[in-house]
Amino acid sequence: MQFSAALQHPGGPGATSPELLNALLTRWRGDPGSTYRSWFLWEERVKNFRSIRRGIQQVVAEIKGGTFGVAYRGSSLETVVHSIAEQRQIFKGADHAFLWKPKLRIPDIYESAENQRAFGRLLDTCVCCTTEQQVIAAIRGIDSKAIKGLGPAVANLLYFLHPTIVPPFNTAIVNGYNALTGAKVKLGRWDEYLAMRQGVLALNAKHRGLLSNDLGAVGGLLFDLGSGRYPAPPLDDDAGARATWEADLASVREEGARAAKALAEAQKEDETHTAVQGWLRDLGKALGYDVWIAANDRSRPLDGGKLGDGCLAGLPAAIGQAPGADAIRLIDVLWLSKETGRIVAAYEVEHTTSIYSGIVRMLDLALGPEAHALEGMFLVAPDGREGEVRAQLARPAFSRVADLKVHYLPYGELKASRETIARFGQGMKPIRAIARELV
Repeated sequence: MQFSAALQHPGGPGATSPELLNALLTRWRGDPGSTYRSWFLWEERVKNFRSIRRGIQQVVAEIKGGTFGVAYRGSSLETVVHSIAEQRQIFKGADHAFLWKPKLRIPDIYESAENQRAFGRLLDTCVCCTTEQQVIAAIRGIDSKAIKGLGPAVANLLYFLHPTIVPPFNTAIVNGYNALTGAKVKLGRWDEYLAMRQGVLALNAKHRGLLSNDLGAVGGLLFDLGSGRYPAPPLDDDAGARATWEADLASVREEGARAAKALAEAQKEDETHTAVQGWLRDLGKALGYDVWIAANDRSRPLDGGKLGDGCLAGLPAAIGQAPGADAIRLIDVLWLSKETGRIVAAYEVEHTTSIYSGIVRMLDLALGPEAHALEGMFLVAPDGREGEVRAQLARPAFSRVADLKVHYLPYGELKASRETIARFGQGMKPIRAIARELV
């Protein structure tokens, strides 16, 4: 495969000096408005990897079974790509490449069954494989098919399967890479993407102390450069160019107050999410259940203590060793019977995050051995999100969850009734009374 001669690795001729890049990275990591702080360190980000992987597996299953369909709208692919696009600003517009464009007849995975199966094999291989060599071989395989309109935008799916191997991809990331390295990577070609990937890996290795093994961090840096939030350091490190760049970089500080406000709003949303988990924790204990808090939420501060205080430190072995246990551990709140150790109720709190992710975690529970013991599965969300919850559950991919009669539990009803239920309620009946059936 021939790569463009214009592609350069960081540190090559015309690349940014390590000194200036270190200065940029240090400023970038500390900026509340940077993608590093607003997305990469976002606690909810980790949960989305599992749900997106599960969504990709659903796409593969439908392609194998011949039920994927001939349209993007309403498909399992739309569901998973929409979830990626909700990953804050860096993935905004991720669905554009997959939208069916009838005049151009692209991407050609809806009308060509052969191309659709090739796309499914790529995803299936990357779901199952573990090494860099296998991932790259799968990419080269799909590239050899020359499927019209199916280019490196697929890397955004693969990133959520292999975040240490596949960097995310979009126009801003490409522009940021070109500005930082002096390369001339072009959009839409897998060979150009793979060459850029080599440069990104070299950049990441050289500055690992300020980045991460997860290539989302360096992807976020390139996105912020390419979208214009940060000026790229000069490629030729002369005094005049450096002075101009330092002045431009200093001007980013003027946006600090606005960025800090935005981050504070995001943190406030997370605090609300935690508070609602706390309501469910306390209510479950008052009703006599053991309570499990999502593994990555237990240490969150709440009321002078931690959200996980007084809750189970581990799931019973029958649950923790079952298929799908990794996803079940991330469900926001579980109530378990003290007598049997079985899960009685599951709650996903979706304050502003994707309804999709919560439903996927419910799906893993619904398909597992615990399903028969469940007395209730609840999506807990602000009063105004009922329509969104109903729309997501109407998707064919979630038919099994819908069969188990998932309920919508509005914040308002929970807040108004929780103290009364805690004092006088028994079992699940009062919770079901304030929730709303969705099917």
